Amino acid sequence: MLLVLSAEHRAHLGCLPRAGGAGKLDIGVDTIQHGVEGLTYLLTESSKLMISEIDFQDSIHVLGFSDELNKSLLQLYLDNRKEIRSILGELAPRLPSYHNLEWRLDVQLASRSLRQQIKPAVTMKLYLNQNEDQTAQVLQTDPATLLHLIQQLEQALGEMKTNHCRRIVRNMK
Repeated sequence: MLLVLSAEHRAHLGCLPRAGGAGKLDIGVDTIQHGVEGLTYLLTESSKLMISEIDFQDSIHVLGFSDELNKSLLQLYLDNRKEIRSILGELAPRLPSYHNLEWRLDVQLASRSLRQQIKPAVTMKLYLNQNEDQTAQVLQTDPATLLHLIQQLEQALGEMKTNHCRRIVRNMK
């Protein structure tokens, strides 16, 4: 899998061959900052996707760097990709997880103005765990919306069983 860099990122990485002697060449601070940002983007995206050594070389080959700089970038990537992945894993947001669900069906049969009215509602209390704290969310919906939500969730679960999704999930780990 090749890493496709946008024109902006290519421009940011374009200053790397000159950055070695930045003090002597009077390169501006912005140019150095863009070079560092481009290098950071290159390494983080490559580490996220766990790009192979050959794919990394092919990805940076299009930048037109010298062979020496390409080898230095490859070595930098190979030396640091595991550490970058671990740091990215720590920075990922911790999402709440399901703990329990209580539900109740309420039906309004009539009101003062409408004697023959049936108005069902499903009230749910969803308990979530996040960072060892438990929170509760109260949700209320009508049965038609709840059925639609159930169908969408079942469709999403079915989608996760496809080979394409399994491959994506396997590459994310």
